Amino acid sequence: MSRKRPNFDRVVHPDPKYNDVLVAQCINYIMQDGEKAVAQRIFYDAMEVIAEELNTKDPLVIFKEAVKNVTPLVEVRSKRLGGANYQVPVEVRQQRGISLALRWILQAARNRQGRPMEKKFAEELMDAYNKTGTVIKKRENVHKMAEANKAFAHLG
Repeated sequence: MSRKRPNFDRVVHPDPKYNDVLVAQCINYIMQDGEKAVAQRIFYDAMEVIAEELNTKDPLVIFKEAVKNVTPLVEVRSKRLGGANYQVPVEVRQQRGISLALRWILQAARNRQGRPMEKKFAEELMDAYNKTGTVIKKRENVHKMAEANKAFAHLG
């Protein structure tokens, strides 16, 4: 019997303000304890902070570019063969890459100290947009691991 998950994707409805599915997905990742209104306020306030800091009319472009910059192309998966574990590089599907990017950005924002979540999230997005910061470093580390283990790519 196969251990793979069934092949279906959950439908995420677009958010009310920007009418965008990626924004709705991000808000769902921000949400804790089912408090969606709080998550929406954090996201929308972060967009306002970005608009002020970078003097732009549409902070959504910066958000999407930041997510695109953080999205990994390859990752390593453990595969057990003959008593040994191999780190096998595999290509990341687009939806998984976006999910990883959003999760990494939020994790880095939550690890920052001393400011409200809106500001921390906005700073993390601006860092990702400028291709600096901890999330870009994390993406580079994932890519380096895949590059170092590409000798085992034939096992995947």
